[in-house]
Amino acid sequence: MKYLVMVQGAQADYDGMGGKSSSHSPAWNEKDLQAMFEYMGAISNDLAESGELVDSQGLTAPAQARHVTVDAEGRPVVTDGPYSETKEVLAGYWVVDCESLERVTEIAARVARCPEPEGVAVYPVVIRPLQGADGGDV
Repeated sequence: MKYLVMVQGAQADYDGMGGKSSSHSPAWNEKDLQAMFEYMGAISNDLAESGELVDSQGLTAPAQARHVTVDAEGRPVVTDGPYSETKEVLAGYWVVDCESLERVTEIAARVARCPEPEGVAVYPVVIRPLQGADGGDV
């Protein structure tokens, strides 16, 4: 079964990783960033080695996002980030092909243990089966 394992964050988290602290996130230093990248990279490497990794990506900050909707006449309405109304966003993901929900839960728990500086906001790691992937529901 294929699953999407999602890591969440907020613009303040990206700002913190860039060295700018706020009430939501402390400033990360180079050692903090290196530990996080090495930890997440090791997860991807282990999943590739086991044959479970389909894809994985980290995403850029919400400030670089673009929202596209349509108006009443069907014309595109484009809004560039950041979006003050957005609290949490997708920060990165893995698509994995696992034997069971228990196995992907083990992977998500490992992701949740990623080293971070003290005071960083805690978000759940979200697991979603991919629709149509080995019987996933609509």
